[in-house]
Amino acid sequence: MFGLIKNSHIDFMSKRKYAMAFSAILLLISIGSLVVNNLNFGIDFTGGALVEVGYPNSVDLTEVQSALSSKGFDDATAQHFGTSKEVLIRVAPREGISQNDTTQQVINALKEKSTEVTLRRSEYVGPQIGEELTEQGGLAMLYALIGILIYVTLRFEYRFSIGSVAALVHDVLITLGFFSLFQISFDLTVLAALLAVIGYSLNDTIVVYDRIRENFRKMRKGSPVEIMNSSINQTLARTIVTSLTTILVLLSLFFLGGEIIHAFALALLVGVIIGTYSSIYVASTVALHLGVSKADLMPVQKEGEEFESP
Repeated sequence: MFGLIKNSHIDFMSKRKYAMAFSAILLLISIGSLVVNNLNFGIDFTGGALVEVGYPNSVDLTEVQSALSSKGFDDATAQHFGTSKEVLIRVAPREGISQNDTTQQVINALKEKSTEVTLRRSEYVGPQIGEELTEQGGLAMLYALIGILIYVTLRFEYRFSIGSVAALVHDVLITLGFFSLFQISFDLTVLAALLAVIGYSLNDTIVVYDRIRENFRKMRKGSPVEIMNSSINQTLARTIVTSLTTILVLLSLFFLGGEIIHAFALALLVGVIIGTYSSIYVASTVALHLGVSKADLMPVQKEGEEFESP
């Protein structure tokens, strides 16, 4: 199978218009969801108390929510955590009330419905810390993209650097849009996954760009479209093997790793799939539309070099 892929001659660039249209649709949906729904920020960013409780038997979340609302916790959210016997409760921060008091009030409210409820863990993040984490997380992503832009410009050519950053922004926005659309909790682990996606996607793009640069210098005949097609086909086997092995590991983490890393594994899964697609279509297509040519990638010839004897 991989032998066939290694010797493939797929005309990727002939489908670039359809691919760009597909990307545009995904980006519009993602941006629209981010504007309308925003992200479902976890307490890492919003601040508040996180209380995990356990029941001896399966519990209905509506009963938990009703018990909390009866004691003034109307803004609290409850969800099953791992099993239907475990419940994770998020409570917004309240002025003048400590973490211990908030946790005790939540437990007391739940015990009025079921005396067998037990506290498993309790965490608290202040609102000021949440704001700082949000700001620093956004800056970390921005600095990463700026650093990548500088690195690729120095290593390749500015058209390639724009193409690589466009692909990375494409990957991040679509992954964020996925979390916004389905209102999956966005916490620090998901932010870490997004930074990992940037690194993974960049690595995949650099491999393709290296082969494109090499073929621009080696292939004396052929248009830029033909050279890019040839380069993508030559790296296709490596791309598929790398992506599949990564996805298999992430699927294991997603299904077997537990609820704590569920969102982390999901963000990486979405990011790796989108990143593999963007390294083939988005990065190369942007560089092609910016007019990259053989003259841009040929090594600079030193003055008088042509007169030197071999």
